[in-house]
Amino acid sequence: MKNKNIITLFSLFIVFAILVVGCGESETSQEGSQDSHDNKQVTLTVYSTMNEDAEREAYQELAAAFEQETGISIDLNFPGDSYEDQMRVRMAANDLPDLFDTHGWAILRYGEYVADLSDMDWVEHLDPAMEAILKDEDGKVYALPLNQAKDGIMYNATLLDEYGIELPTIIDEWIAAMEAIKEKSDGEFTPLWIPGSNRYAIAQILDQLSTPLLVTAEDYNFEEELLNGTFDWSYYTLLPETLLDIKERGLMNADVLTANDAQRVELMAQNKIGFTFAGGAFGPAVTELNPNVKVGTVPVPAFWEGDEPSWIGGERHTVAAFKDSPYLEEAKQFIEFLARPENAKKMAEATQLPAGLTNVEVDNYYNEYYEQWAHIKIQPYFDRVYLPSGMWDVYAVTGQELMAGTLTPEQVSEMMEKEYHRLRAQ
Repeated sequence: MKNKNIITLFSLFIVFAILVVGCGESETSQEGSQDSHDNKQVTLTVYSTMNEDAEREAYQELAAAFEQETGISIDLNFPGDSYEDQMRVRMAANDLPDLFDTHGWAILRYGEYVADLSDMDWVEHLDPAMEAILKDEDGKVYALPLNQAKDGIMYNATLLDEYGIELPTIIDEWIAAMEAIKEKSDGEFTPLWIPGSNRYAIAQILDQLSTPLLVTAEDYNFEEELLNGTFDWSYYTLLPETLLDIKERGLMNADVLTANDAQRVELMAQNKIGFTFAGGAFGPAVTELNPNVKVGTVPVPAFWEGDEPSWIGGERHTVAAFKDSPYLEEAKQFIEFLARPENAKKMAEATQLPAGLTNVEVDNYYNEYYEQWAHIKIQPYFDRVYLPSGMWDVYAVTGQELMAGTLTPEQVSEMMEKEYHRLRAQ
């Protein structure tokens, strides 16, 4: 009987020992999992609106450098034209990328989704011009600006110099300059070239021209009416009328609705284009193909006599952190990396735009033109201030249909008015 008790006790001891070893292995496994996270074996998903090859390459190079330095992987995405649609879906599900570009809507559209970055070192160098756009009255900072927009109209500086054409400051002078290009080249060159197969290229033109038409001139300033919903949209009709007039005069590429961005660089490099609306990387890409062609940039001409031209600007490319990201600290680490002066310089120069931080000096392709027009004020993008969210698509649709001849200028204004009120009510 005694031996039986001894055997029973020994068996219990063996079972207890096995349980202890098992628990130890489980704890070790859990600790290993935690160590994996501590070792930064994570992947950050990043979404950007960058379109130009040079911009994307620079971003990819910086992402690779960050990965090598920290061990944190970067999944960099460039959705292109589907960016806004994808982000709307992800906002509705509260499932945004770890890091993303707020593309002009840091506060108004994405404000509730982004983490506060005000405690980061680079904030003390935030350009004052960007503070009103990326920082609220409570001090919350919504995103890191990789650059800042300063949009005007790109032009073939080589061609205009050769023909002795002066730079325009009002719309009538701009049209006269295009007429001169057409006449002096015997119709060989296209005065205004638009890649309209991308409907947002037309939207960009309408948005930029809306500001001098409806805001900057003292006698034609409708800011209050646009903001309170009482604007008379018949005043907008002059803009689609002007664009249609340019087309009917033969000053625009005949294939406007099928032309694409890839063609534009080659045509400008061949001295075939006078004016175009393009991003900052456009000029360097042209000159790389043909060093004898220089691309300049000029502020958007005024519509009304006595008014000045305007730079159109604000946010261009930013990086914000999703406040509910499981890797928020790692996301902020990537933002700090991008904000280092050498990295911010690389990104701004790739986009050929001014930096968003004051401690970054940029060797910009367009510096001489920015200096030439330094006295001109920067106006915010029209739709970001005066129109409800969703009107960008309305610009795009009405613009394409205007060029296709399926909408008259008056019908364009009617559709803009209808959608303006519908979207304001949402």
